[in-house]
Amino acid sequence: MKRFYVVLGIVAVVGAAVVAVALRGGTPVIEPVDLGDITDQELVDLAQGVVYGDPDAPLTIMEFADYQCPSCGYFALSVKPFVDTDYIETGQAKLVFHDFPLDQHPHAFLAARAARCAGDQDRYFEYHDEVFRTQMEWTGLANPAAHFKDLAGDIELDAGAFGRCLDSDMHADVVTANRRLGERLGVGGTPAIFVHDGQALTFVPGFEFAHVQQAMEAAGSGN
Repeated sequence: MKRFYVVLGIVAVVGAAVVAVALRGGTPVIEPVDLGDITDQELVDLAQGVVYGDPDAPLTIMEFADYQCPSCGYFALSVKPFVDTDYIETGQAKLVFHDFPLDQHPHAFLAARAARCAGDQDRYFEYHDEVFRTQMEWTGLANPAAHFKDLAGDIELDAGAFGRCLDSDMHADVVTANRRLGERLGVGGTPAIFVHDGQALTFVPGFEFAHVQQAMEAAGSGN
């Protein structure tokens, strides 16, 4: 486990990497896939989060979230703007977003894949915000795929490319690896926030802005 944290620490400092996956058309994958037996390094390599802010920022805020989770929506729309202003835009920290779709939320996995498909067109966080903003519109649908495609049109993505991505297994392995990474870190609910100062990874016991502030102040004082 100690070696796992060392490997994870390297990723938190370096940021996201490009992971190539095969695109196979057909029915959208809506649940975790079998990754087989993979090493700690392979898991961390596959589970790269999405970086928001300066990749070289000295501190890292790691978020594990579920798109169907109301509290995650609250963090994204009501707390993250303050995090952006105080820490991301000032270059003090970067945010690294990791998917953690919960079993009790049947559409969370597809939503995570949809956001990754938007990320293929360099619009991840714009789409991320729209998915959370419209959460109450799609969470009760039998199949939200059409809604997710409509959101892609709303932010003027290439609809064809987005649709082909969503109607496949694209990014299913990455989302699955993100969840497994969170499990290795002890994540059991969402949102789960961590702060990494380049050496230690610290869990933030809450998701209000004050909780993030306290963790950031502690991390900053340790540098």
